[in-house]
Amino acid sequence: MKSNIRLFSSVIAVSFLSFILWIIYLANTGGQSVFFELIKHLPYGDKIGHFLLFGTLTYLANIALKFKTINCGTQSFYWGTITVSLFVLIEEGSQAFIATRTFDLADLWADAAGISFFSFLTWLTQRYYFRPSGKEDS
Repeated sequence: MKSNIRLFSSVIAVSFLSFILWIIYLANTGGQSVFFELIKHLPYGDKIGHFLLFGTLTYLANIALKFKTINCGTQSFYWGTITVSLFVLIEEGSQAFIATRTFDLADLWADAAGISFFSFLTWLTQRYYFRPSGKEDS
């Protein structure tokens, strides 16, 4: 059962990444979207969007990557968290060089907050749902 959830999360993670790439493409080319209109009407909508989009991507990536970690001294970091963090740094940094975009440090902070919070949710999920047992459930 849990292996099916991981497979499903992989499909969802790739689909969600595709959605984010589409949003980035629209923003980079000055395109319009119903999502852009929605966030304009919400207080802090842009920051909430950054928090939720990249946080959700982090959560899905961590599950899809089967909670794989890398050790750095006494700390362990999820590969999904590292990958999404690097993606966010490159994407946010590139905005300084794209005429239709504006680099905003607050967006980067919202991304980091979402990635951190959803990494914690990943840890909770792994600890209480996907308990390591030495063998995979079918």
